[in-house]
Amino acid sequence: MNNYFELRISINPEIEEIVSDICFTNFDCEGVVLAEEAWKDLEMTSTTRGTLKVFLTSLNNNPYEILKTEREILKARGFSDEDLGSWEIELDEKENQDWSKKWKEKWTVTHVTDKVAVVPSWLSYEPKEGEVTITLDPGCAFGTGTHQTTQLCMKAIEKYLQKGNSMADIGTGSGILAILAKKFGASNVYGCDNDETVIDVCIENAQINNVSDIVFELNTADKLTEKYDFVCANILHNVLAEIMGDLKNIMKPNGKMVLSGILDEKKPVVLEAIEREGLKIIETLHQDQWTAFVVEK
Repeated sequence: MNNYFELRISINPEIEEIVSDICFTNFDCEGVVLAEEAWKDLEMTSTTRGTLKVFLTSLNNNPYEILKTEREILKARGFSDEDLGSWEIELDEKENQDWSKKWKEKWTVTHVTDKVAVVPSWLSYEPKEGEVTITLDPGCAFGTGTHQTTQLCMKAIEKYLQKGNSMADIGTGSGILAILAKKFGASNVYGCDNDETVIDVCIENAQINNVSDIVFELNTADKLTEKYDFVCANILHNVLAEIMGDLKNIMKPNGKMVLSGILDEKKPVVLEAIEREGLKIIETLHQDQWTAFVVEK
């Protein structure tokens, strides 16, 4: 059994899923651990929060150069050094001891609300009465249900999506929001992303969750002509601001949209774009350092 490489990256924990997605996209990556915690008498005695641990099967790409480039891209998109963390790197070769199974031990069922749970595919889980479950492999693509930005969208879907609504998920990632909308009774559900590597993942996730009639494709909001009752856009704050007009164009009259992926200090950028397009904020949602806006056309 071949050895593996353990890559440890010092980051701001608030962007751990963004960095995870970078690793899955650029490296031969088989899993990540976001935080390892030790507890005693109901008190946490240690945590690795702030260090993303990444398991690599090979070093086909130079992680130092790739991460340096990706960090600069995020800075160009409006993230500060404080937003990102240092991205200091440690890299070690490890003896293979079924690590591909071991990292899964850190994952459990994520209860987003009383009615929504995300279940790793290798776990058995009996849902509560009336509970909607989504089966996913954590880390397969951006949007695995564990990050605050995804959970804010899921809460908005539960509250505002009505049965029979049409729904579009812009920047769909793992497809989790489109899948949830379908399970809550949406009729016509569409998901698109500008990263072609995630589309097959979305289709597979939909099949696993028995909602294979969702349409997923490589596309962007500005290319769409159909209009929807409900739109999700869980994207970086500056991208939301840039495409707010395109997002508005695909909303039906009186349609609703949830905008997420917004660090608290970046809210003014998105608020300005919401005002510019004449959209009405009907609720502001918060979770940790993240904000989401539910707007109406």
